[in-house]
Amino acid sequence: MTQIPPSPTGWQSDIPARLDRLPWSAWHWRVAIALGVAWVLDGLEVTLVGSVGAVLERPDTLALDAAQVGWSGSLYILGAVIGALVFGRMADRLGRKKLFLATLAVYMGATLATAFSPNFAFFAVCRFVTGLGIGGEYAAINSAIDELIPARVRGRVNLAINGSFWLGAALGAGLSLVLLDPRVFGPVWGWRVCFGLGAVLAVAIVLVRRHIPESPRWLTTHGRHEEAGRIIEAIEAEVERRHGRLPAVDPRAVVAYAGKPIPALGDIMRLLIRRYRSRSVVTLALMVAQAFFYNAIFFTYALVLTRFYAVPDERVALYIFPFALGNALGPFLLGPLFDRIGRRRMIALTYVLSGIGLAATGWAFVEGWLDARSQALCWSAVFFLASAAASSAYLTASEVFPLEMRALAISLFYAVGTGTGGFIAPVLFGMLIETGSRGAVAVGYGIGATLVIVAGLMALRFGVDAERRSLEDIAPPLGAERD
Repeated sequence: MTQIPPSPTGWQSDIPARLDRLPWSAWHWRVAIALGVAWVLDGLEVTLVGSVGAVLERPDTLALDAAQVGWSGSLYILGAVIGALVFGRMADRLGRKKLFLATLAVYMGATLATAFSPNFAFFAVCRFVTGLGIGGEYAAINSAIDELIPARVRGRVNLAINGSFWLGAALGAGLSLVLLDPRVFGPVWGWRVCFGLGAVLAVAIVLVRRHIPESPRWLTTHGRHEEAGRIIEAIEAEVERRHGRLPAVDPRAVVAYAGKPIPALGDIMRLLIRRYRSRSVVTLALMVAQAFFYNAIFFTYALVLTRFYAVPDERVALYIFPFALGNALGPFLLGPLFDRIGRRRMIALTYVLSGIGLAATGWAFVEGWLDARSQALCWSAVFFLASAAASSAYLTASEVFPLEMRALAISLFYAVGTGTGGFIAPVLFGMLIETGSRGAVAVGYGIGATLVIVAGLMALRFGVDAERRSLEDIAPPLGAERD
């Protein structure tokens, strides 16, 4: 059974239940790897700028100053915000697959162009366009992942995929460390080769993604029943070949669809403000807090090391490895707890503890108790928690709103949250670092710590217990119940 039309204008489907009952399989691994690479690319891009930020200040490269390095990070974020809004709306209308291929192509072209930057203006434009592609990836990919992964493991898989950002960070650090070495390409040419290799990686990802199907949930919502049926049957057949006959689907596990068209932007805003008000407030708080927290630290990571600890430009990447390791391990090790203990408790725990940790590290920084190595280790410990917290913000945005508006909802909250926290933070911290005052920089750390603690407490009080629940149970299709 796939579709049972209950009325001339609506239908029912058991496709969500069929997807959720599947055992974890090689097919799921392919989906997770092919789509999760989006965060590897983002991590690569962000880390490259962080690692080569000091190199780009050299007169024989682009001769940037600290404020321009900060602005390049902010323009990347601005591009990601606009890309999320534009491509997110298209992902709801045209489908997940078309958009996660198109956005990757935008990224690929822009990051290649970055390698040929002759000055700050060209470099800034390339960073902006690269951000457009990455922002579009966020909306299309998060929607597709949640719609294809079984409910019982959706939390840990989503967090692990979002955490793969830090695999890209480690890759970016490794590339910069090797390629900036004077015995290889050196600072003058090495940073250009780094960005060029990012484009090469994107080509390989395009080849893998071509084989990922459109979301059967999205197809069902849009009334494309035959196509959705063929895809789910192909998935089930592949899984059964390796895992044996699948259990029968409960005949009561059907979802009703009213056949309503994709809502206009104004209707979506009314739904977010009225019907999903508390969910919207919590999601926005989580996104703003994590964006400020992360971008404040990471986009100026190299500047702190070089200005306050006299770390040589070409050695900055060494300090990014432990930082990236802590960030990568956080979602991977803590992710299962978001399915077992629950969303609200784990979101609150990771947000509040990471805020306390950053505040304590800022205090030690002001007092001069840290050197470059201990500073990097403290940040690694703090961001072990913060990485899981940040990933849970994207998980929240992608699972608590209806499918018809899921990608745009992700885009809106990403845009507002990241536009507020992510655009302001790099510029603000770039200016604070320019003062040369540890106290001024610590004030920025205090702001970030306060934001994540408040957001975590809001999630504990007003969040949704979404663990192990079908997406359609958390947020029914539009029209299936009274708006």
